Formats: sequence, C-alpha cells, structure tokens
Amino acid sequence: MAQTSKSNVSELNSDVAQQMAVLREDIAALTATVAEYGKAQGEALKASAGAKAAGLAETGANAAGALKAQAEKSYSDAEEAVRGNPAAAVGIAAGVGFLVGMLTARR
Repeated sequence: MAQTSKSNVSELNSDVAQQMAVLREDIAALTATVAEYGKAQGEALKASAGAKAAGLAETGANAAGALKAQAEKSYSDAEEAVRGNPAAAVGIAAGVGFLVGMLTARR
C-alpha cells in the first residue's frame, strides 16, 4: 500500500507540473496578445490625434484669415471716415487725448 501511495503522489506531482507549464504558456500568450492590442490602440489614437490636430490647425488658419480681412476692412472704413471729415477726426483725437491726460494726471 505504501508503494501505491508514492506512485499516486508522483503522478499528481507530474500532473501539477504539466498543468503549471500549460498555464505559463497560456499566460505568455495572453501577455503577447495584450501587448499587441495595446500597440494597435496606441497607433490608432496617435493617428486620430494627428487628424484632429490638422483639422484644428486648418480651422485656426481660416479664422485668422477672416479676422485679418475684418481688421483690414475696419481700418479702411476708419481711414475713409477721417478723409471725409478731417475736422471731426482731429476733434475726436483731441478729446481722447484730453481724457487720457486727465485719467493719468489723477494718479
């Protein structure tokens, strides 16, 4: 009876060792799969971020162009107003200068 007990224990030990080896292989395979998935997701996020950045840069350039056109139109309108009414422009400039002088003199 002692012999059968020893053989059962040795069979159990070898069976456990085989199961551990299979588990190690499975864990290694899972680790590799997770690493590949993470790499693929990282590349997808990088591509998405690049596309969004390019879109935002284009939107910003369009907005800057529109603001520049608006500023040029406003400058042109102001220049026409000064050329049309030079006396009023000089009076407004003198009034603004007087107000700025009064505000800075109070300090």
